[in-house]
Amino acid sequence: MDWSYWLPLVFLGLLGFAMTVYVVLDGFDLGVGMLMPRAKAEEQNVMVGSIGPFWDANETWLVLGVGVLFIVFPKAHNLILGNLYLPVTFMLFSVIVRGAAFDFRVKADDNHKSLWNIAFMLGSAGMALTQGWMLGRYVTAFGTHPLDYLFSIGIMATVPAVYVSLAACWLLAKTEGELQKKARQWANESWWLLVGCLLLISLATPFVSSSIFQRWFTLPNLLLLMPIPLLAAFCLIRAKMLLRREDIWQERIWQPFALLIASLVLCALGLGISIFPYAVIGQLTVWEAAASVPTLAVTLIGVSITVPCIIAYSIFAYWAFRGKATELTYG
Repeated sequence: MDWSYWLPLVFLGLLGFAMTVYVVLDGFDLGVGMLMPRAKAEEQNVMVGSIGPFWDANETWLVLGVGVLFIVFPKAHNLILGNLYLPVTFMLFSVIVRGAAFDFRVKADDNHKSLWNIAFMLGSAGMALTQGWMLGRYVTAFGTHPLDYLFSIGIMATVPAVYVSLAACWLLAKTEGELQKKARQWANESWWLLVGCLLLISLATPFVSSSIFQRWFTLPNLLLLMPIPLLAAFCLIRAKMLLRREDIWQERIWQPFALLIASLVLCALGLGISIFPYAVIGQLTVWEAAASVPTLAVTLIGVSITVPCIIAYSIFAYWAFRGKATELTYG
């Protein structure tokens, strides 16, 4: 077996898996932070409580993804981080502000809690916006044409819309009473923004990158790949239909959240198909960017131990803290 061919592909799949899980899991808790301005003070406490047991673990997937990129694809890491050092710095600053605000808001008195709430909201929005900008710059291969920057701005608007929709559907399932009704309203409202942004970005992406256009709009690829956007559209439409139903309170409460996750997984699959076999579009293939085979082999042993542990812990945490959310308190 040619390990120099297959090992980079294994780690590419792991990197894609880690980043997709991160977007889904950390996405909804960032969205909760961005929705807090629309809630009352007591409702904000419950919203923070709904993500309290999970948000640290959710960010583990981002650390895993960056670690894999650094160790396994060092050339791509240097190229990507070299072009994105400013937004990465801003995102790390947002992480620090958000993490500090998350804990301090619980202990702060009434005079200072509002300031920590604002810091938590701004940190959440800052992370979402910078992630969108970085994704846009990556898809455009860090191009300098004005359309490349315009496209990146579009992605920068799309990512917060995705996170807010995820958060609204999460709160719909995790809360009760007036806050749950508000969450349903937020989910219905954000659905239009989410779908509009995704539609515009999906239409623009092939025209920003000629290689992506060739991948999707030539035969037989067009026929083979068409089920992916069609299934994503079905999931989004089905979620909207459920959100409009009055009996969603009694049953199917988790289905809108699950359907949004399914649509995001399909979007991630489409993105992976679009850029393969490049680690950086038009500049480095996966094999050109990969580290040596001994490095990949040793790293594979490490991730074979750590990734199942992360998955098991995440499953246990979500199972242990299932049910409706309450206010987050520290003794």
